[in-house]
Order: sequence, then structure tokens, then C-alpha cells
Amino acid sequence: MKSSNISRRNLLKSSLTVGAGLALGVENVIAKPQNTAKHNFTFCLNTSTIRKQKIGLIAEIETAAKAGYDAIEIWINTLEEYVAKGGSLKDVKQRAKDLGITIEDAIGFASWIVDDPNQRAKALDQTKREMGMLAEIGCKRIAAPPFGATNKSGINLQNAAARYRQMLDLGDEMGVLPQLEMWGFSANLHLFGEALFVASESGHPKAVVLSDVYHLFKGGSDFNALKMLNGECMQMFHVNDYPANVSKEVINDSYRVFPGDGVAPLDQIFQILNKKNTPIVLSLEVFNEEYWKMKPLDAAKIGLEKMKASVAKAVGA
Repeated sequence: MKSSNISRRNLLKSSLTVGAGLALGVENVIAKPQNTAKHNFTFCLNTSTIRKQKIGLIAEIETAAKAGYDAIEIWINTLEEYVAKGGSLKDVKQRAKDLGITIEDAIGFASWIVDDPNQRAKALDQTKREMGMLAEIGCKRIAAPPFGATNKSGINLQNAAARYRQMLDLGDEMGVLPQLEMWGFSANLHLFGEALFVASESGHPKAVVLSDVYHLFKGGSDFNALKMLNGECMQMFHVNDYPANVSKEVINDSYRVFPGDGVAPLDQIFQILNKKNTPIVLSLEVFNEEYWKMKPLDAAKIGLEKMKASVAKAVGA
């Protein structure tokens, strides 16, 4: 009898719960976690922004953390200088971990894309050495721009795709992902469509494209081109702005300004990126002599504030 009574009581409770659910709507009865995030971005400092201050790798990491960034994007030659002076790679990894900063990417310059097979072989050796260091500090990625192929056009994109595949295979071996970076000033790989072709024709499942506000403008690609990539194929994006009344023929790296201080269609760009519904690291990358005159922390803080304000304007905080 007791078990029967218990069963009837449970049945009655279940019936009442279902009835309440039908009357009020199941979502009002069953609590669901609410996702309040309005964007899928994290904020990163590319150390080009404070490059000329020459404060060294550890100080750059500390500056990014103190300014409030989630991550940092370092330069290979700064890492090499640190090691040449006796610095420990393990210490870099630990310092970043202690500060809660992830090392998302490294800017390197290996001529992997060129037609000369001897140069390419040296570039792969260089990249392997660099990836080895990056893996030790916990860096996830390395940029793979068309270095060495900027002045003379004519590199076959099918060949470039096969060469990028070699970089990706090396990345699998070393645990560091090479990001195919387009350069708007390059005679090769200056259009977003060219980078998209090379990445897709590499045939590698981890192929990704690294793009940039400035380089899209300089290279002549429409910003709507960003819609053509699945979110998984764009893990990072370089953020900057450019002034009015400067043509793509004249503009160079030195014209880059903080986001919101120029005329780039940042609302459009951030909205396109946010609709990919996948995590994307926004990395502030500027090369501005006026910012290099500032204290590194001041420049980093202002850049982050302006980047976050631009994102909030476009998609909400």
C-alpha cells in the first residue's frame, strides 16, 4: 500500500507540473541558462602597437595584462632577442599564465611562398625552429604572410596552396597553427579572394585566413568579402582604422590609427565577424609613430578602450 500511495503521489505531482508547464509555457517552469554575451570576441594586443618603445618581451606581456587585454600577439624577433639574452622560454609561459594572458599568435617572416625551392626549404627550417620556441611558451599560432613575394607578381595560386599545405603539415607536427595572412601591399596574396583560394585549395582541415582592416582596404577587397569564410576558418582578425582622404594607392602601414579614429566601416566589419557565431580574437595592430612616442601602457590602454568602444557601437557590449 505504501509504495502504491507513493506512486500515486508522484504521479499527481508530475501531472501538476506538466499542467503548469502547458499553462505557463515550459520555458517558465524549467530554468534555462541565459547567454548575455552580445559578441564572440576576445581582445588582444599585437605588440606592433608598442614596438618602438623596445621594452622587451616580458614587459610587453605585463603591459598587455595591466591594460586589460585577454591576450597578446608577439613578434618572433622580440622572442629571439629575449632568448639571445639568456631568457627562459618556460618563464615566458609561466609569466603569461600567472597574468591570465594567452599568447595567441606570433608575427614571423619566413619566405615559404616563393618559387625558389632553396629559399622555401630554408623557410621551412626557419618556421620549424620558430614553432618549436612558440610551442614552449604556449603560443597557439604563427602568421604566414606572403613574405618574399611582395614586389613581383606571378606566383601561381595552386602552387601557393600546396606550399601553404606544407606549412600546415609542419604545424600539425609542431603543435602551432600557421595562419595564412593576406598583405594588401603585396603583389601576391593582396586580395581576400586570393587568400581564400589558397586556404581552400590547400585541402587541409585546419587552414585559416588572417585578415586585417588596413590590408583589406589597401589590397582593394570589399569588406563584404569577409562573409565568405566560415567562422572556424578565421580565428583572428587584425583591428585598426585609417584616415579619410587617403587612397589605397598612397596609404601605408604608418597611416594606421586606433579603431574609431578613422573612416573604416567598423560597424559593418564587426557585425559580419560576430554573425559567424564562433570565437574570434580581435588583435589591435597599428604602426603609428605618434603612438610609439607614448608610454607603452598608455598606448595599450587607449587602444583597448577604442577597440571595445567600436565593438560596442557595432554589436553591443
